[in-house]
Amino acid sequence: MSTTFAWIGAGALLAFNAAAQTTQPNGEAPVLARISETRPAAIEANWTPLRLPTGKRIALLGGSYLMAVDEDWGFGPSVYGAAKGNYGGVFTVGLTAQRRWRLGQNTHLAASLYAGAGGGLSSSEVRFGGGLMLRPELSLRTEAGGWYSGVALSHVSFPSGNVKGSSIGFVLGRAASFSSFAPTDAGRFGRSTQRTGLGFDEITVQGGIYKPRAGTRNRSGVSSTARMGKAGADLRHYIAEGSWWGVEASGAAQGGADGYMEVLANAGQDWAIGHPSLRLGGQLAVGLGGGGNIDTGSGWLLRAGPSLRWQTPWGPSVRLDAGLARATAGNFKSGFVRLGLSLPLDRPPSFNAWGMEESKPGVVRTQQLFTSVQHLGKVRFKDGRQESITHLGLMMTRELTPHVYGIGQAGSAAWGSAGAYSYGLVGLGVQARPWAAQPRWSVGAELMAGAAGGGGVAVAGGAVAQGEAWTQLNLGQEERLRLRVGLGQWRSLRGDKQSTSLLNVSIGYAFGSLTR
Repeated sequence: MSTTFAWIGAGALLAFNAAAQTTQPNGEAPVLARISETRPAAIEANWTPLRLPTGKRIALLGGSYLMAVDEDWGFGPSVYGAAKGNYGGVFTVGLTAQRRWRLGQNTHLAASLYAGAGGGLSSSEVRFGGGLMLRPELSLRTEAGGWYSGVALSHVSFPSGNVKGSSIGFVLGRAASFSSFAPTDAGRFGRSTQRTGLGFDEITVQGGIYKPRAGTRNRSGVSSTARMGKAGADLRHYIAEGSWWGVEASGAAQGGADGYMEVLANAGQDWAIGHPSLRLGGQLAVGLGGGGNIDTGSGWLLRAGPSLRWQTPWGPSVRLDAGLARATAGNFKSGFVRLGLSLPLDRPPSFNAWGMEESKPGVVRTQQLFTSVQHLGKVRFKDGRQESITHLGLMMTRELTPHVYGIGQAGSAAWGSAGAYSYGLVGLGVQARPWAAQPRWSVGAELMAGAAGGGGVAVAGGAVAQGEAWTQLNLGQEERLRLRVGLGQWRSLRGDKQSTSLLNVSIGYAFGSLTR
């Protein structure tokens, strides 16, 4: 279902690109839009030791992308996952706000607050409650070039559970920049000598299969070699022709392992074979995974294998990957194969042998990043009870044409009794501004599908879908701040299906980047 959405989006993008490569009606060359703002940004990782109520020790590995609001404040999305102990599969996703104080030329102090949702392997002794996680941190950092590192004092708390504790860890970060066009430039030709937005060149929607090797056992010690279907997405950044690094996330959507999730960093290289558009290579990935009764031990996963990529003449690419994945400390080893459709996000600049820019202008398209609170009505649990749950999540949209956009959404239960329930969805939407007298208001509708599970929610296999109609208000001179309210329906897609109403309230930030 997700792949169908992606193909529809690709068709819409191709149609618009073909129409966009024209001059203005009067025959004159278009006036190019220019980058309207460049802000400091940072990619940050931290290590947080944590003692559980049972006395066992684990550690959370966190990653954040922080964009500056001004010289002192920044905010951005974050994800945390268990990376030590025997709690692989504990994940939370949320938002971090950070305040910095300059102490010296190469030293600064930072105070951060993370609010997210998730959980994982729990018992009568270890409870994540509804899933809400708070993590304040105070850290002292030393800078060296574009890098910085330091020590951090943090406190982790699941307010409705019994997991909490303070500890001293460390932080490692890399300074970056966030450049963008104004959202009001959407639809215009633009030029940039640098990547805009989050700095990724393409997004890929993927579906695949894990086939565990003989001898693989679950956390109960029972043989677990049943095939598991997966769905997910990744973001890729090209550093040279055929060379890339990226990040990806996926979850179980079939096979009785609902609740399994993995978040990985990857890198790879491919080369043309016979034709410049057909490329063969390989990739490596490392990250965290677990849940769904899959025994990944501490959570660390390694994956490697060959890759085949076809760059279509119309813009999107088709990818086929295969190989072997295994947990470094758990009892999970599996072959895999997956198929993906990649859509361009940005236009990286290209240079000739003399270092002169050769890139052609692109078309500015709007991207939006939202923090969402989503409430589901009566949801059926595996033990037969029915309760409402409320998610805290992150959502990203990207215009494909003025009226069609792609969307990805991920999050976890934060309030209710479904701590550890998490989801990841992708799909398509349509939008319009129907009131000429109120141009800052827009309306739309979207349909998404993907993987979900955990927290005892009855989603057999893990495949879910949701549809939503929404209205949105754009604020600010360049309309960067977005407020959205939506109503819709959520449903599971396998086994004993269930559905319920949903209410979604979101606040977001919009920016423009170039299509290829």
